[in-house]
Amino acid sequence: MADSAPCIALQGNPVQGGMLWGQTSPTAEILFDDTQVPVLPDGHFFLGLGRDTPANVELVVEADQVCAQVVAVAGRDYRVQRIEGVPQQTVTPSDAHLERIRAERQKVRAAKARRLPLTAGLLALQQGFIWPVTGRISGVYGSQRIYNGTPGTPHYGVDVARPKGTPVLAPAAGEVTLAEPDLFYSGGTVILDHGYGFSSSFLHLSEVHVSVGDRLTAGDLIGAIGATGRATGPHLDWRMSWFSQRIDPQLLVPPMPE
Repeated sequence: MADSAPCIALQGNPVQGGMLWGQTSPTAEILFDDTQVPVLPDGHFFLGLGRDTPANVELVVEADQVCAQVVAVAGRDYRVQRIEGVPQQTVTPSDAHLERIRAERQKVRAAKARRLPLTAGLLALQQGFIWPVTGRISGVYGSQRIYNGTPGTPHYGVDVARPKGTPVLAPAAGEVTLAEPDLFYSGGTVILDHGYGFSSSFLHLSEVHVSVGDRLTAGDLIGAIGATGRATGPHLDWRMSWFSQRIDPQLLVPPMPE
């Protein structure tokens, strides 16, 4: 049973799609909703809250003693979007395409599963991320998309519509763990690891200007907006993940400039 008084002070936004962070002993072991949480050398740690995170999640911290607390998570309402005109082969892929999709998903999972010892994510959470591109927001996190009448998985990113070729910049520092010019669903795709399981993904790029292993700082060029993969027009689909949890980028940046 979790204690009524919290043993760790958490900062951040305790809402579905949000990120939390706290600090404990560097040698502590942390379990959050069955996820073993890595701890930075100074004792800081992240907690990612996915789209469907329940209202109460237990956080267990074992340092000098074992302490457990309940993290209350606010729910959200998600909108439904109907999208027509998507190439039918990307809605109902052929057997050959399914084999390609499985191989590509393994690449993406491997990139996101890394635990690079970078502090960029913590600094960005404390100081704020920047928009990788500014413009009209055409799609939001958590929405349920129906492609050509066929329900798809929820949308886990924020879409920013801009012309093809518009530069896409790093929203925070990190290391490139995936740089692919043409994935089946996401087209030109880059994953930028911010450290300890926390990463950004940039989808539908027309150009990829980075390679795996590149170290970037906030504002560095990643690529250019496109309409590659499953897209009906040029835009950036920016996604964030903490291991298997999908995070809402809009919760981590200032309001979109006018």
